[in-house]
Amino acid sequence: MKSCDFQLLVQALVISRLDYCNALLAGLPSCTIKPLQMIQNAAARLVFNEPKRAHVTPLFITLHWLPIAARIKFKTLMLAYRTTTGSAPAYLHSLLPIYTPSRTLRSASERRLIVPSQRGTKSLSRTFSYTVPGWWNDLPTAIRNANSLTTFKQLLKTHLFRHYLT
Repeated sequence: MKSCDFQLLVQALVISRLDYCNALLAGLPSCTIKPLQMIQNAAARLVFNEPKRAHVTPLFITLHWLPIAARIKFKTLMLAYRTTTGSAPAYLHSLLPIYTPSRTLRSASERRLIVPSQRGTKSLSRTFSYTVPGWWNDLPTAIRNANSLTTFKQLLKTHLFRHYLT
């Protein structure tokens, strides 16, 4: 079996399962995500037939894979983009309200989301509706203002790739 065939097989059987509903993991602590990251690391080593102790960052770069935390961020930020452009399901509009200033401001064209105030327990900071607006507002304006979903995906993946792997 060729290496590229083996890579496709691993992506179809392993990586697709790691990505399934991973937007639900947004905001959870790293100890929750670590077991999934270990599986992805093992999958990358398996594709290249590397030993158990081999460093995975060069493998991820070669495979063009984002680490699990970045994949979660990617998927949730795609939902945020669809919310800001009006193409998301209706229930997301209530979870991710769009910021509209009360008067004319330069920031009105930046497609920001409202970050709810954090009152109460620490678990509130781990909710989808609290985590995602913060991630969204931290993105560079050029990425948030992308003209299409395809352009947004490319810019976002490049941004996350640089942030997590270089």
